[in-house]
Amino acid sequence: QVQLVESGGGSVQVGGSLRLSCAASGDTYRNYCMGWFRQAPAKEREGVTFLYTGTDSTYVADSVAGRFTVSRDNAKNILYLQMNRLKPEDTAMYYCAARPCDGRYTLGRGSLQPADYVYWGQGTQVTVSS
Repeated sequence: QVQLVESGGGSVQVGGSLRLSCAASGDTYRNYCMGWFRQAPAKEREGVTFLYTGTDSTYVADSVAGRFTVSRDNAKNILYLQMNRLKPEDTAMYYCAARPCDGRYTLGRGSLQPADYVYWGQGTQVTVSS
């Protein structure tokens, strides 16, 4: 099992930046598919970015491409989400999630199906105001 704890959320004005962190603990010795998801009130959970820890392959959803990037610090077992040029529609609870995949993934929208992910953090709120 792996435990995930997000941090770094907050309130920011339009055009601002935030960096979210997801600290992983537990069984971090195997490779995982890692996703950042977000959910706004009354909306479905949306996949934002994907990273496979075995190769650091990444995918960024079209809705945030060019503004959001995903990276990780392998030594510290931390996954990051850098969010730039934030918009009011980015307001949501942001979640980090993981699933063991050992190379079994396909980059693209299919890699960010919430139902496929086993481990979830508690979420961190991001609010973008104009």
